[in-house]
Amino acid sequence: MNQNQIAVQLKGRDLLSLHDFTPQEITSILDLAADLKQKQKQGQPHELLKGKTLAMIFQKSSTRTRVSFEVGMFQLGGHALFLSADDIQLGRGESIADTGQVLGRFVDGIMIRTFAQSDVAQLAEHCQVPVINGLTDLLHPCQILADLQTVREHKGKLAGLKLAWVGDGNNVCHSLMFGCAKTGMHISAACPEGYLPDDKIVAAAREDAAETGATVTVTTDPAEAVAGADVVVTDVWASMGQESEQQARMSIFASYQVNAKLTAGAAPDYIFLHCLPAHRGEEVTAEIIDGPHSVVFDEAENRLHAQKAVMALLMG
Repeated sequence: MNQNQIAVQLKGRDLLSLHDFTPQEITSILDLAADLKQKQKQGQPHELLKGKTLAMIFQKSSTRTRVSFEVGMFQLGGHALFLSADDIQLGRGESIADTGQVLGRFVDGIMIRTFAQSDVAQLAEHCQVPVINGLTDLLHPCQILADLQTVREHKGKLAGLKLAWVGDGNNVCHSLMFGCAKTGMHISAACPEGYLPDDKIVAAAREDAAETGATVTVTTDPAEAVAGADVVVTDVWASMGQESEQQARMSIFASYQVNAKLTAGAAPDYIFLHCLPAHRGEEVTAEIIDGPHSVVFDEAENRLHAQKAVMALLMG
């Protein structure tokens, strides 16, 4: 299937989970992201969504998600509307179904950053325009598209590489499992007992991996996960909404810190990723995140380009 056929296939679709997309569709998104990044760097206009509007619903606060979507829509020639929970009726009891029905008649696409994955699915079910998952407690697909773009830029490929996840089996870990499986990357996730990734996500990712030759490994041993890894990834130990667990998690995750001793087992030319914000001295040492292997700010920038590609293909 060529690029034009895939573009037609993606038009009008929702992005709820990377599990819903074929390897070819994900590759097309990454190809367009790279092209749009080059155009933006060269000052070439690329108003693929001229005159179109994206509604951005934020029930969780954000820096990177809000700025990257808002700037992305501007660069694509469109307009983005920021809607916090306090700004819309959803925060005062209007159902998600009704919100979707109404907003879908005003705008050309909706991005939502919220808590429950079921809320995003319900919004998409009752809305006639594309819905993009900007983050839920279960999944974070847009972040992982940026991660894949970053790995591809620095490694020249995805298939056959090994990615190590160290830390909580959270939404980023879940979406990384899908992203790696779909693109032929091997993923090994090291998480403490009680903080392992969701069994259903792991099973679904292994189904995806069977089609591409990738492997999905879950372990409690960080050294095992990092051994020979081309990419090492971590995240904060206590995500948004888990602040009350911070002290307990500090002791549970202490041996999961990404530091020089742990990364000594990775490939010599490994790259380090973190979706940010980061807590230096907790999940990662300053030596690593500010060191020569770190590409976290390239990764942050690529949120803009990967999401522009998503919006252009789904809303175009």
